[in-house]
Amino acid sequence: MVKNENTPLKNILENLDDARKYQSLREILRNIPAADLAEVFEELPEEKMPILFRLCRKDQAADLFAELPPEIQKKLIDGLGDTELKDVIEALFTDDAVDLVEEMPAGVVQRILAQAEPDTRRMINELLKYPEDSAGGVMTTEFMELKPDMTVSDALESIRESGIDKATINNCYVTTQDHRLLGAVSLRALVLAKDSETPVSQLMKSPVISVQTTEDQENVSRLFEKYGFLALPVADGEGRLVGIVTVDDAITILRSENNEDMAIMNAMGPSEKPYFKQSMWDLYKNRAPWLLFLMISATFSSMVIRSFESALAAVAVLTAYIPMLTDAGGNAGSQSTSTIICGMAVGDIRPRDLPRILWREWRVGLLCGGTLAVCNFAKLMLLDRVGFGVAMVVCLTLVCTVLLSQLIGGVLPVIAKKLKMDPAVMASPLITTIVDTTTLLIYFNIAKALLHL
Repeated sequence: MVKNENTPLKNILENLDDARKYQSLREILRNIPAADLAEVFEELPEEKMPILFRLCRKDQAADLFAELPPEIQKKLIDGLGDTELKDVIEALFTDDAVDLVEEMPAGVVQRILAQAEPDTRRMINELLKYPEDSAGGVMTTEFMELKPDMTVSDALESIRESGIDKATINNCYVTTQDHRLLGAVSLRALVLAKDSETPVSQLMKSPVISVQTTEDQENVSRLFEKYGFLALPVADGEGRLVGIVTVDDAITILRSENNEDMAIMNAMGPSEKPYFKQSMWDLYKNRAPWLLFLMISATFSSMVIRSFESALAAVAVLTAYIPMLTDAGGNAGSQSTSTIICGMAVGDIRPRDLPRILWREWRVGLLCGGTLAVCNFAKLMLLDRVGFGVAMVVCLTLVCTVLLSQLIGGVLPVIAKKLKMDPAVMASPLITTIVDTTTLLIYFNIAKALLHL
């Protein structure tokens, strides 16, 4: 948090304890961004939250409330009166109000909906029908709508009258009488128009990139990244404009998706809570099932080793190189998987690219495996001084392992995508477990063939 040096938490707490200083505190709060003030609230005692909240300007209070974590929102709601809660709900953008309803316990939700105006309650209920991870679930219904026959003067007047309640007015959307999207016109174009009688239809850009309410939110965020949008219109199944997704929502989606992918790639259940906000039980639930799954799957490696005990007994030195081979295979597979997952995340790689992926990974695997094998052969002969046969077994296994690992690592995320699974599931821990077993099978079979075990 970048705090204003003149407004440390200690000063705010001291002013809260003295009602005579409330006016000066209002002036202090006026200059604090809502995001920074939200972090101050996380340090406040629960009984002081309503006091500080009431000292904020009305518009600042709504922005602040939207920035607060759900657990702080609940504490604050408990301390606010019905009239104050109603003001907060009406000041929130609809998508923020929906997020609030989704996060709160049933008793708090009933109180929130009871205080909301009928139109607000209707919009909240409408948005709650959409899947949480869809464009409809994250959109806001507060957007600037214009008609094609409006003049520039009419459009600017309409923006002045209703723009204050909109999520953004940088882009205004031109629609028919039945709300079908025709095009978009920027506020810049309206302001810079030389003739105030110019029809909006002459200034608008058409066609406009839009998404349907059922579109996955991750795909929506990619469009922001690809085209640099500040807002993206959302249409229903009949092509009517029903909302927009704003860039701040897209950033939140990207952060949430990245956190989820990072958790899955490291064999943990995803969590939207910060580390210190998670209980010990939450951390346990997110980690233990994956660890148990990986432990059980690793038993296949043990089964392979037990089935080749006689070969290991005959040439005991083979045992010494098992960790190196499995690590090399696991690392090679992880590199390939991570590259493919990142490419799929930004839209550079699609499932139809599987043949190209296989061809590239095959060549890269041969080059990497060959390089490791040559270096390892010199080390085995000069430093370890093992027999030529053992050195050949280890090095051939290394080439085959790296090659196969990179092919597996490139294919599994694509298969996961085709099966409508998250490709991140196929990341490092799972790849390593699969590769360990295949490496041991390759190693012992090459040893049996070359050493006649």
